[in-house]
Amino acid sequence: MPEPVTQTLDVPGATLTYDVRGDLANRPVLLIIGSPMGASGFPTLASHFEDRTVVTYDPRGVERSVRSGELTELSPEDHASDLAALIEHLDVGPVDLFASSGGAVNALALTARRPDLIRRVVPHEPPLAGILPDHEAATAAVEDIYTTYQRDGVGPGMAKFITIVGYDGEIPADYTQQPAPDPAMFGLPTEDDGTRDDALLGQNLRGCTSYQPDFDALAKVTDRIVIGVGEESGNQLAARGGKVVAERLGLTPVVFPSGHGGFLGNEYGQPGKPVEFAAKLREVLG
Repeated sequence: MPEPVTQTLDVPGATLTYDVRGDLANRPVLLIIGSPMGASGFPTLASHFEDRTVVTYDPRGVERSVRSGELTELSPEDHASDLAALIEHLDVGPVDLFASSGGAVNALALTARRPDLIRRVVPHEPPLAGILPDHEAATAAVEDIYTTYQRDGVGPGMAKFITIVGYDGEIPADYTQQPAPDPAMFGLPTEDDGTRDDALLGQNLRGCTSYQPDFDALAKVTDRIVIGVGEESGNQLAARGGKVVAERLGLTPVVFPSGHGGFLGNEYGQPGKPVEFAAKLREVLG
């Protein structure tokens, strides 16, 4: 596969950094996104699409995409605006779009707003706590994570985040009354370093998980939408979010190999099944 060519794009409030693998004249371009995962999470997946031109990017506030001004919380609509600007800047629409986790939420926002930019979109496990049957308990748990981060720092906040991400089943009403997990169990710092600029906990967590998709707009383009869930994800929150989106749109979710990060190689030391995952993605893209 060609080496990625890195470029930047100035948008209101940020400079986005993106990578292009291949010739942009080769259509449709495959855009691969996460949030807050940046481009560094997708080299393995991209390597399985040597016949396609692949674009990855760092969302604003993540890795190489630097924000300007105050680091306020972000919404999926903010990210959708960035994605629309990137696709229009590259002049490559409509694109095929694979979107993981928070990126899947942002992709739903983009598809509802700008369906003209989308040929096919694959939102994989969008963590939409606000649309679950147990949304009150789920969003309260998210709020508790944010409050813990603001009060105690990244270690305690991230420990609670990891715990809820792996929780299987509906969130009980008394979830936030349960003993807090020890950050040391996850190799996280127990001391507060005083920073509050974490892209996940501080900037994207609440806006992403509380987002209410525009199902009326999405219902008009269901022929372009493939909802993905991991075969190993069971009833974890993000997989449940995907299942509810599919149900609301009258779609059947497509089961992808492995779990939430099934596309990963060894980018973060937690590989999924990238060969099988890429094969399934190629199948659903058509």
